[in-house]
Amino acid sequence: MSYLETVIPQARRLRIPISRDQAMLLMAAVNEIFLGVDIYLAHSTSGTITRNEWIPIIFGPVAGIILLIAGLVALRRRPLANVLATVVFILSIIVGLLGAYFHLHRALLPYAPLGERITVDLLVWAPPILGPLTFCLVGLLGISAAWIEDPPDSGILKLLGGVRLKMPLSKTRAYFFMVSLGILATVISSVFDHARTNFVNPWLWIPTVAGIFGVVVALGVGIIDQPRRSDLSIYTGAMLLLIAVGVLGSLLHIQSNLTSEHVIVGERFLRGAPFMAPMLFANMGTLGLLVLLDPHEMVRNQ
Repeated sequence: MSYLETVIPQARRLRIPISRDQAMLLMAAVNEIFLGVDIYLAHSTSGTITRNEWIPIIFGPVAGIILLIAGLVALRRRPLANVLATVVFILSIIVGLLGAYFHLHRALLPYAPLGERITVDLLVWAPPILGPLTFCLVGLLGISAAWIEDPPDSGILKLLGGVRLKMPLSKTRAYFFMVSLGILATVISSVFDHARTNFVNPWLWIPTVAGIFGVVVALGVGIIDQPRRSDLSIYTGAMLLLIAVGVLGSLLHIQSNLTSEHVIVGERFLRGAPFMAPMLFANMGTLGLLVLLDPHEMVRNQ
């Protein structure tokens, strides 16, 4: 019985056409595409996109399309699709690490006195250092989802040539920990972004509090060997809360970018409150809910 069925017994009647790992891979592909779009909007605010800034903009959509193609290939040749997806996810991790390095470099003052080379104010106003690491999270989730775990929740992955690799954690527990890390990165990025306004608007505390709650709950469920229904119910509620916070935040950002007469001006959306950024909370909440699906692979994919 899946964790989803533990929380909602009526879910047993549902016939979900894809497995949990397939859902994760689909989310990874969609995330790669939207990351490219979001970064294009963020980098466009300077008026000029540099050569390095084009890397994630181009990579995201290309990676997403390749992953969607790999999903179709997996219907007949799962090993080939696994290798193709793994290469893409490794490149995603590299792109994320490079982006974090470039952003951190922008936040440094290498010739300043030793204690002033990096400060909280510099981190607040610099490009979001943790933002590019989303590519790393997608890469880790994707690699975990690409290879079949047999038997489910054993931590044993089936690789090429019949090789079996024993991991220190089961996929399910690893997913919980990765969701917790993803929410943490989202919260920190949100705090840095909102710190530019000194949190004068009390609404800005909502994603901070909800995000911290989500981090603690996902981490706690991952630590527990056999989560009870009450644990999973709290976890499900936390993920639904994150989705609601993301949607609400996006609507509020859009509203703040409208003119007093509710007219859409492209420049305000480009340089104002990032209307896609709050959806990272909804994205992490959705990923968190996917962890609750049945870990068994469908027969045709084995």
